[in-house]
Amino acid sequence: MGRHRRRDHGPGDRPGRGGTARTTREQHISEPRINDRIRVPEVRLVGPGGEQVGIVRVEDALRLAQEADLDLVEVAPQARPPVCKLMDFGKFKYEADMKAREARKNQANTVLKTVRLRLKIDPHDYATKKGQAEKFLSAGDKVKVMIMFRGREQSRPEMGYRLLQRMATDVGELGSVESAPMQDGRNMVMVIGPHRKKAEAKAEAKAEQRRRKDAEASAAAPAEPEAEDVAEDAPATADATTTAAPAADGSATA
Repeated sequence: MGRHRRRDHGPGDRPGRGGTARTTREQHISEPRINDRIRVPEVRLVGPGGEQVGIVRVEDALRLAQEADLDLVEVAPQARPPVCKLMDFGKFKYEADMKAREARKNQANTVLKTVRLRLKIDPHDYATKKGQAEKFLSAGDKVKVMIMFRGREQSRPEMGYRLLQRMATDVGELGSVESAPMQDGRNMVMVIGPHRKKAEAKAEAKAEQRRRKDAEASAAAPAEPEAEDVAEDAPATADATTTAAPAADGSATA
């Protein structure tokens, strides 16, 4: 009674250097084995261009990799025998990192934008707020439309509900209501989601930008003379030369 049993730590649970060693081993396992780290008697070899070489001894595969100044990379360790490919592993890792970076760069996250209204809003301000909501929805973002009640306006929530319904109808071509109007203290909130995804809107915006640049470049390019005009001028020049030749002969005879 009263004694505490000592808990034995496993290799992975042991704090300090033991846990670090395990993390390092897991990082190494996540990367493919290359060159001398491939410790199997034979492999199914794939050439640098994707051609099938066949099953060869690992020593022969390493020799071929050294002769081609490439690396022997294990691409399918679960296969029997494992599948290895001849490639430039440094270049392969660089291209993979660039692809992952580009994917993260192009990854589009939907943002919740806020548009604030007053219960007694004039038509010009309403048109401005509606334009903001349409812009956000066109870009693939969600829109939170918020009405802020002041004073006695809190006793007329039905007017706020009608105003939010009007906004949802006016932007219905670009988005639909995801969260119905709901009163929260002095505010009434409604969320409208876009019909298309953020990535689609971003890709379309880039394509439109490219089209504009191409159109501007075409308009700025100098116009080339038409071939018909050049062809019409050529006979006229030839006739003038022919007419001038007899005149020169006559003057010489005289």
